[in-house]
Amino acid sequence: MNESQHDSTGPEGPDAPLHRRGIKSYVLRAGRMTQAQTRGLEEVWPRLGLTLADGRQDLDVLFGRQAPRVLEIGFGMGASLVEQAERHPETDFIGIEVHAPGVGKLLDEADKRGLSNLRVYREDALAVLEQCLPEASLDTVQLFFPDPWPKKKHHKRRIVQPAFVELVRTRLKVGGVFHMATDWEAYADWMAEVMGVVPGYCNLASAETAPFVPRPEFRPLTKFEARGERLGHGVWDLMYRRSE
Repeated sequence: MNESQHDSTGPEGPDAPLHRRGIKSYVLRAGRMTQAQTRGLEEVWPRLGLTLADGRQDLDVLFGRQAPRVLEIGFGMGASLVEQAERHPETDFIGIEVHAPGVGKLLDEADKRGLSNLRVYREDALAVLEQCLPEASLDTVQLFFPDPWPKKKHHKRRIVQPAFVELVRTRLKVGGVFHMATDWEAYADWMAEVMGVVPGYCNLASAETAPFVPRPEFRPLTKFEARGERLGHGVWDLMYRRSE
């Protein structure tokens, strides 16, 4: 799950990069590491892990081919991202997550399944977008079940803000898709409202379901979605295509 801190009251001015304006895409929480997770971080990371220090990526060189590219921000424990990478070997996937247990588990699973079409950052997503991923390089950006920060005083911490959405747009190819999902209706409405004020996107929802789309079959059922169903929550998907 992606968790966000958004606070524009840092020492940097409005033209500074988002990650230097006190804005972060996560909140660090401690977690115990299993043997498999530790193995992933120690043995698999050197092959599939990426850092900010690696700089701007040439994705064709990174993956050794030309292919569709999908970025997932905040993959949690990585189950759905691994499933997608295994289902779609013709597509390259990049995951961003800061929590060590989730990163370790994903790397361990990716190695056990022999996946070569997956790379991982354990970094702030905003910094990765700004520093490491070229403009117009992604076919899809996925943001599934981010922290909703439900209290009104915490709404500024939500990752879906106009500046973030514009940054995502610049990294998508024209025609690329920004796909969000949440099990909090109020956050779904917030997402739709933010997307409605940022230019350069076209909502893919039909007139009958707008601003939301039915859950696409290609999105794996996550534990957060199952949790939401158990709590009686609905789940809302939003998909927007970069139009310019």
